[in-house]
Order: sequence, then C-alpha cells, then structure tokens
Amino acid sequence: MAIPDRPPVRKASDAPGDGDEVPVAKRLSITEHLEELRYRLIVCLIAIGIGAAVSFAFARLIFEFLMQPILNALPEEGPRRLVFTSAVEGFLVYIRVALYTGLFVAAPVFLHQLWRFVAPGLYARERRVVLPFVFFGTLMFAGGAAFCYYVVMPIGMPFLIGYAEAEFTEPMLSMREQLGLVKMLLLAFGVVFELPIVLAALAMIGVVNAPMLARYRRYAILLATIVSAVLTPQDPFSMMLMALPMYLFYELGILLAWIIGKRKAKKARSEA
Repeated sequence: MAIPDRPPVRKASDAPGDGDEVPVAKRLSITEHLEELRYRLIVCLIAIGIGAAVSFAFARLIFEFLMQPILNALPEEGPRRLVFTSAVEGFLVYIRVALYTGLFVAAPVFLHQLWRFVAPGLYARERRVVLPFVFFGTLMFAGGAAFCYYVVMPIGMPFLIGYAEAEFTEPMLSMREQLGLVKMLLLAFGVVFELPIVLAALAMIGVVNAPMLARYRRYAILLATIVSAVLTPQDPFSMMLMALPMYLFYELGILLAWIIGKRKAKKARSEA
C-alpha cells in the first residue's frame, strides 16, 4: 500500500498572552481534515504491519513466554504442554500473537500520529498537559499488564487448574483458548491501572472533583467487585487481586483530584 501524498500541515504556535487562544496558521476544510486523518491512519497501519511482520519471526518464543504461568500451573507429573485441536489452530495462534505484538510495538507510532493530529487544535496549556498524560497512561497500562503476568497469573492459574484436578480428570488446555484468556487478563488489568489517570484528566476538565469522588466511594467499591468478577476467571484470588488495586487507584484518583482542585483554587485567587 502506497502512502498518499502528505496533506497540508496544520501549524500551531503558542499564542501571545495567556495562551488560551487556539493558534492555527491555516484553517483546513473538512476534506483536508479527512485527508490528514487518512494519512495518519495509513501510517499507523503500516507501523502495525511492520511490527507484526517482524514479530511473526519470534511468535513462537513470545507465545511460550505468555503461556509460561499457565504451563507452570500444570501438574508436575504430567507433560506441561498445550494442545491444538485442528491443523490450522497453531498457525492462526501465532498469527494472532504477531498481530497483538505488532499493535503493542506500534503503540508509540500510533500515539505520536494521534498527537500530531489533535495538537494544533488544542490550547497551549492543554498541549503541555496531554503529553504527560499519554506518557503516564502508557506506563500505567504496561504496569497493569506486568502486575497481571507476574503476580495474578502465578497465583490464579494454579488455583483454577488445581480446583478441577481429580482422579478422573486431566487438563488439556488448547493454544487458542489460553491465548484468549491471557490476552483478556492482560488487557483488563492494563485498563484497570489507567483509573487514576482517567480520574485526574476528568478533574482537570472539571467533570469531577475530590468531594464528588469521595461521596461515591461506596459505589466504587461495589463497581470494583462487579468488574473484577466479570473480567477475571472468577476465582477469589484473581478477583481480589483486581478489585483491591482498582479501589486503591480510585483513592489515588481522589487524591489527584484534590491536588488539582487546590491548584485551580490557588490560580483563581491569584487572578482575582
């Protein structure tokens, strides 16, 4: 796929004064906006394709790494292996592994293209805030996935497999189903770890504040319990290991909202 010609570039520079005006050197028509969006989407797709193509060469190693907590949870006396139930299942699993890895590897390119698209339309003060939020949001997502892989799965998987183990049963876990389970868990914990970043962003734009979040604390506990029951394999250990961080991050969000509120109040007093 050939990359289309680069559309007109929107330029933005800090406006004089308080920086609250949106400084755009050239106003683009809707057609030009769509052309620019198309260009940036194609760049993202090419980055994902390159990442997936490179990752496919290492798909077997990546898959083995992802499955290691599950393999370690299988009975020691038996073969610690996964099964595939069709001739194409293994190949399709490695294709999916390469695609997921390509998405992960291309995430910086995607975020950079998104930033280049929206930055000219933001206030100067908003542009100074977005980049830290993107950085810390990415860091928290990776931290959530790592917490799931190194803490939750080594605890939850032995419990789940051991609970079903009996003299008349034998675990035969398929490659496709276990990849789907691991993908869901990593994604769920990554999203959960984004909670304080989301609450801080909402506090900055005035949607929520610390007193409001504190009033809804009991509902947050209930929601954390429900979400953990839906997204985890529903064993008590996995549920607790998701619900507890979710509630703690909610409390962290209250703290961040309080700090942001104090800064807003201080700025308002200084401008009065």
